[in-house]
Amino acid sequence: MMISKLPLAIAAASLTFVAACDTTGPNQRQNTQQGALIGALGGAAVGAIANRDESNRERNQSALIGAALGAGVGAAVGDNLDRQAEELRRQLRSDVGVSNNGRNLVVVLSQDLLFATNSTAVSGVSQRELGIVANSLNNYPNTTVNVIGHTDNVGSAAFNQDLSQRRAQAVASVLVNGGVSSSRVRTLGAGLTQPVASNASAEGRQANRRVEIVITPN
Repeated sequence: MMISKLPLAIAAASLTFVAACDTTGPNQRQNTQQGALIGALGGAAVGAIANRDESNRERNQSALIGAALGAGVGAAVGDNLDRQAEELRRQLRSDVGVSNNGRNLVVVLSQDLLFATNSTAVSGVSQRELGIVANSLNNYPNTTVNVIGHTDNVGSAAFNQDLSQRRAQAVASVLVNGGVSSSRVRTLGAGLTQPVASNASAEGRQANRRVEIVITPN
């Protein structure tokens, strides 16, 4: 029966996940472990379903093999995100944000660092920081890059939408000029629609004026 193989598939995935865990690395390689678990569970399920016409024993064997392969792929993706995040944090300025949620990596640069008021010309300081990001993207090529511009709520929605799009395109151009394939890079202007702080204060508006570089494994 289908139920009879489920505990074995889950156990196989869990055992593979435990074996893949490395608690000696920075932050205990949490995203490597998460990727291994997700990959193991997915691989076990695919292995079992793909061989549903075979005997229980053969299906369980397929689930074990799928779990092992899935864990390896998932762990590799998570490990790459961990490594890339650690490298970027070491190399970039302290006021450039780098966050890693296990699914993608987000680099956040303040628009006040990137641009002069109402300008889309990337500053010299930010050219250097974006050069570091471009080099990292070239070292980890199997990803898609979304560059998203954001503004505060000063001015009309239409003005901010256009400004955020042009600033996202300016940042993307620097990355492409740094050797990143244009086929990997997408741009989006979010305007004032996705604030991370209240626009009621100067500090909040400053936080909302930003460009996010979202790096997602393929």
